[in-house]
Amino acid sequence: MSDWRAGAISTIDGATLHASFVGRHTRTTPTIVFLHEGLGSIRLWRDTPEKIAMSADRCGAVLEREGYGASSPVAVPRALSYMHDEAKRLPAVLADLRISDVILVGHSDGASIALIAAGMGLVQPWGIVTIAPHVFVEDVSIASITKAADAFRNTDLRSRLAKYHDDVDGAFWGWNRAWLDPAFKKWNIEKYLPAITCPILVVQGDKDEYGTLEQIRKIERGAGGPVETEIVPRAGHAPYRDAPDLVHARIAAFIRGVIAS
Repeated sequence: MSDWRAGAISTIDGATLHASFVGRHTRTTPTIVFLHEGLGSIRLWRDTPEKIAMSADRCGAVLEREGYGASSPVAVPRALSYMHDEAKRLPAVLADLRISDVILVGHSDGASIALIAAGMGLVQPWGIVTIAPHVFVEDVSIASITKAADAFRNTDLRSRLAKYHDDVDGAFWGWNRAWLDPAFKKWNIEKYLPAITCPILVVQGDKDEYGTLEQIRKIERGAGGPVETEIVPRAGHAPYRDAPDLVHARIAAFIRGVIAS
């Protein structure tokens, strides 16, 4: 197996961004591009990208956004348009890494960024995997993000996250304060769904503490192409951690099907 920590560094808009290549040693087309969650990083994906890429017999690129992991810090508060901003930056990151054809695999914020990038025509993916995506803001999301702020202040959450982020305060508060801004309740990306004609796989735990299954329904009703769903029993917001064998296999099978079609 390849070393999942094998890295690359891009400088985009003055920011240093890290990426890691996993799976096949030789570049394959399409490349599976992994986009992390709102508190994620390359390392917080753990072995999920490697397992999926190897099972799908592909090369995978795990991207790290500004403000996370070992990448450049970001000024807080973030703009409420930060996911749109990251979607607009994605083509430059891919070009710098010499990646053209892609299958996007995004978790939470990363899933939303993938949908925005495809729906705006910034990237033309072969397929998209969204894990616990957000297409609109729900009360359950706000409640859980409010609890996360309390945990960051009063429990060991900060020290645990500090293992994965050079600027843990910037990573956490950049995400948390954006979502808890009253103006963010209007955030909605449903308008981009009809323009997405490639196959989509939506994976969500039935115990997701950050979103309901209505997120899936919105994608099913709104997307311009075929949508498959995988609702993972007894799994929370990170189903690839709660049920790794099931989720890794399901995503890899979807990717193989997209490539074969």
